[in-house]
Amino acid sequence: MEAAQIPQQRAEQLLDAAVRYAEERHWDVCPGTWLEPAGGTERCSCGETGCVAPGAHPARADWAGRATGSGAAARRMWSQQPHASILLPTGRGFDAIDVPESAGFLALARMERMSLPLGPVIRTADRRMQFFVLPGAAAKADALVRRIGWDAAAIGLRGLGEGHCIAAPPTRVGGAGAVQWARSPSTANRWLPEVDELISPLAYACGREAADARGRVS
Repeated sequence: MEAAQIPQQRAEQLLDAAVRYAEERHWDVCPGTWLEPAGGTERCSCGETGCVAPGAHPARADWAGRATGSGAAARRMWSQQPHASILLPTGRGFDAIDVPESAGFLALARMERMSLPLGPVIRTADRRMQFFVLPGAAAKADALVRRIGWDAAAIGLRGLGEGHCIAAPPTRVGGAGAVQWARSPSTANRWLPEVDELISPLAYACGREAADARGRVS
């Protein structure tokens, strides 16, 4: 494939994915920043030299109000800015439980063996995993983790709810790579689980990974 064709292919993938999320999953979507060529590399459209999530964060302060669940509106927005990242606001159709990647894979394998109900799971470009659960999870996560003997902040577990958003595949985050699905949206996981069903294996995996990390340092 010629280099000139790659940006066009990426733009088509972003538009198709944004429309599919809105139409098939009924998720609100919002266009974020994008990556721009900059002397042989790429930089975030926000212009900040030290941008921590280049090409993958809200482009405007009113991003939450611009988010739409309409496929037609999504098509129009990405047609206007074809390379915009895809942001999914949490606290609406779903919340997300965000954990370190190594703990996420450990928990995912355990939950699959236990046949627990699972929703989609994102693998971020900065080595995190985000488990989709029913809205309201973020407000309960810390207390649920504390109830089983852990401190959520200490083990790297956090809930993402109202006021937050996550970057969705196939968004690319600077030189870190693309956001990916660890478990893709499908008809089998259309109905999301309650956070109570997943918090124990997630907290256990995070706690184990945190303890192992402390052991490697000492």
